Amino acid sequence: MQGIDDERCNMTAMAEHMPQMSVQEFETIAFAAPETVTLEFIDGRIGVKKAADGNHSTIVSWLARPCMQARPDLDLYHGRGLQVEAHREGRAKPDAVLAPEAHFAGHGEWSDPDGTLMVVEVTLYDSDTDRRDRHEKPTAYGQAGIPLYVLIDRDSSTVTVHGNTDRQVGGYRDIHTAKFGEKVLLPDPIGIELDTEILKNYVR
Repeated sequence: MQGIDDERCNMTAMAEHMPQMSVQEFETIAFAAPETVTLEFIDGRIGVKKAADGNHSTIVSWLARPCMQARPDLDLYHGRGLQVEAHREGRAKPDAVLAPEAHFAGHGEWSDPDGTLMVVEVTLYDSDTDRRDRHEKPTAYGQAGIPLYVLIDRDSSTVTVHGNTDRQVGGYRDIHTAKFGEKVLLPDPIGIELDTEILKNYVR
């Protein structure tokens, strides 16, 4: 009986990790989706990104100001589609993407992440936040070689900076978390310090 139970567990685990569809099929679906719907494809599963509320959008706009002031050679893109994960099999639309000025000019909907310096996610109050933003996306962005992943987490009122990518297993080797109100360093290749006091105003 134990052997049968183990085999069932293995088959269940394999089924859970089989992609729902090919990346080409996902891109066809995403292309046909209404502009009001944002779709992503992470870890072989399609996901719908919830529409941002006013505080969420304000946080992204707040981040743009210090980045542009300190690094006028960079652009902060909103909702830029990126090819992520190992072998570029995932598709993500981070809340913000920091890259050299005009880096994505001429690109289609899904860009190769090479040259991207930082991606940012601001948590939404939905059931997928824990799985998507705290677990799947650090792995996907690390595998893609994106130097920094910043998670602005409104549930815990924290900012977590992920750095030093680990392309082999995915994710990042260096992870630093600060409470809203503390100073946060975005290390190289950005080299900016953020004062996060204002973020206290944008949580429930």
